[in-house]
Amino acid sequence: MQMVSPERAGFAPDLPHRLDALVRRGGAPALHGVVVARHGRVVLEWYGGGEDHVLNTPLGHVDFGPDTLHDLRSVTKSLVALLYGLALESGRVPDPGEPILTVFPEYADLAEDPRRAGLTIGHALTMTMGLEWDESAPYTSPANSEIAMELAPDRCRYVLERPFVEEPGERWRYSGGAAALVGAIVAKGTGLRLEEFARRELFEPLGVGAFEWSAGSDGTVLAASGLRLTPRGLARIGQAVLDREVAPGWIGEMLRPRVPAWEGVSYGYMWYAGQDGRAMALGNGGQRLFLLPDLGLVVAVTAGDYNGAGQDTAPRAVLEDVVLPAIA
Repeated sequence: MQMVSPERAGFAPDLPHRLDALVRRGGAPALHGVVVARHGRVVLEWYGGGEDHVLNTPLGHVDFGPDTLHDLRSVTKSLVALLYGLALESGRVPDPGEPILTVFPEYADLAEDPRRAGLTIGHALTMTMGLEWDESAPYTSPANSEIAMELAPDRCRYVLERPFVEEPGERWRYSGGAAALVGAIVAKGTGLRLEEFARRELFEPLGVGAFEWSAGSDGTVLAASGLRLTPRGLARIGQAVLDREVAPGWIGEMLRPRVPAWEGVSYGYMWYAGQDGRAMALGNGGQRLFLLPDLGLVVAVTAGDYNGAGQDTAPRAVLEDVVLPAIA
């Protein structure tokens, strides 16, 4: 994406200084990187320094720059939903209304349960599977359902055999297991490893640049949390979603509010969706991709407040205290 001055994109000329001032006064703790684009042109690119991790592996102090890859954590889920849409539009995966277990014939025993056989891909995409799942424990503990899934010999079976705690479709229940299923569906349908499909069909065509994708002990990449991109690469994907540049027939469906997530926030297909058309991808530590189509605006934020109680502070401050007030 071309870089232009803030004034040429309808911002106050002091936009970079506003962000610097926010950081100096401590209003954006553990902020690592920011890329702001409007109407497809980058107007602000900022990088800091701080302690960082690759999942649970500490990297020590990192001085971030345009080419530094960063964990996206659960922003990964939203990009997996986009990959599903790319596969769907080329006829390589079933529609969201199709039963999940038709994609996993190896689990015929699970399909003998009529209620389990009725679980659809859409239930996974909206995290309304009705299955027992709890990620409230630390992401280092097997008491956390996502970690227990990664320790299981078969992650998809582990998810699909969880006991029901409510009827499917009734309530949003945050689930990395749902993302693992969608990732597996894409891999099965395309005949490619998920990371290879992403490289061929999304990252290379958009010029996203370098990426890494952390894998589990079985070598399968973590569809719930493992992707690493640069902030500019993340912003480029956000711009493609905003412009319907990829999977154009899918994006409207993906970003449509479908189920309440928490007060004032709804969930679409693995994206947080607003009634005004705005959308957000969210990851642990302060990773955010904000899409504001009414303003032609994309804001990508990376940060290092992993598992912190105030990890929403930095990205919200960047958006609400710096970027939006600076629009002329």
